[in-house]
Amino acid sequence: MIVTKPAAAAPRHTPDPSPSSDSAARTAALVDAFLAVRGETEHRTACLSAEDQQIQSMPDASPAKWHRAHTTWFFEQFLLAEYCEGYRPFHPDYAFLFNSYYVTAGPRHARHERGHITRPRTEEITAYRRHVDAAMVAFLRNADDARLKVVAPLMEVGLNHEQQHQELMHTDILHAFAQNPLFPSYDPAWRSPASTRSADPWFALNEGIHTVGHADDTFHFDNEKPAHRTLVGPVRLNRNLVSNAEWLQFMDSGGYRTATLWLMDGFATAAREEWRAPGHWHHVGGQWQIMTLAGLKPVDPEAPVAHVSYYEADAFARWAGKHLPTEMEWEVAARTGQLNDAFGIVWQWTRSAYSPYPGYRAIDGALGEYNGKFMVNQLVLRGSSHATPAGHSRITYRNFFYPHHRWQFTGLRLADYE
Repeated sequence: MIVTKPAAAAPRHTPDPSPSSDSAARTAALVDAFLAVRGETEHRTACLSAEDQQIQSMPDASPAKWHRAHTTWFFEQFLLAEYCEGYRPFHPDYAFLFNSYYVTAGPRHARHERGHITRPRTEEITAYRRHVDAAMVAFLRNADDARLKVVAPLMEVGLNHEQQHQELMHTDILHAFAQNPLFPSYDPAWRSPASTRSADPWFALNEGIHTVGHADDTFHFDNEKPAHRTLVGPVRLNRNLVSNAEWLQFMDSGGYRTATLWLMDGFATAAREEWRAPGHWHHVGGQWQIMTLAGLKPVDPEAPVAHVSYYEADAFARWAGKHLPTEMEWEVAARTGQLNDAFGIVWQWTRSAYSPYPGYRAIDGALGEYNGKFMVNQLVLRGSSHATPAGHSRITYRNFFYPHHRWQFTGLRLADYE
């Protein structure tokens, strides 16, 4: 997902700054933001061995080593190569290995074969990151005001892009560890954040015309614009996320075996994949357990359910006699502040197809490939998860996945039209 016209990083406030001090403050802010995000990536992979960083457990996931290299290539390709005079790529083959899907940027290695790239070694990727980090910091510190004004929006794109990959690092390694019969722990201290539940969960949105989408020039991805007016309601939304206890009731009532609850493609997928429970759940010693970033743990009935596909979420809603909300209903409800755990626990499926807003136009150049070409056959999720980096959430954010995907931290809340 990519921005259209993000705002430049705001200068730090100083009393009556001179032009030179103001410029220095902007530079320092960009450097600090860059190093903080790059450091978080290294923090998330510090506990992984070279073998851990190599594994690709399925075509939809990527090795941690690849994530580290790809996010580095992004800065090298779109900032250093374009704007840093005299910069030479760290390695002539890395653009081919670590480009993801930017056709305009050149040929690239096949996504499903990323786990085959045993060379370059993990330590060479570390050297690559350090090289690009040093070049970026030097470039920013030596850039004049005119150049900073041009590159600051691209910096924001690169930093938010890397934060997206930070979340994928957690979900991808969790999927990989879940395939290991020893169920290893990524972080023994990891804990799911506590959730909030209201005793009176339903609240109403009356019929009305509302503005949805990103309406100002603060950072956003281009799929969040243009802001536009839309009819929402009447509808009731549930303040609470669907819990594991509620999901166990769905399972115990035969929810996974009842074809009339499912979309045809969903029931076929569930049968083919032998789904009997959410992703990462295992029935051990007569008890349901879930694979977490801290290893295998008993399923907490009070916790929001996670790792469910759109197909499962839709079937559960039908079983409950309810619906999934549209993304517009979710956004309007979130603005009221009445949704518990809208952010920071699980992404929430909506029943809205991932399609362009009225008047949407992709940006020019390679970065225009980030969003627009994926606007088909996927569903929108709203909110964020506990794997989402701090500062990377907002009400207008539109995440999107295919309806069978469930390796992400994906859950749901319900809507009711009666």
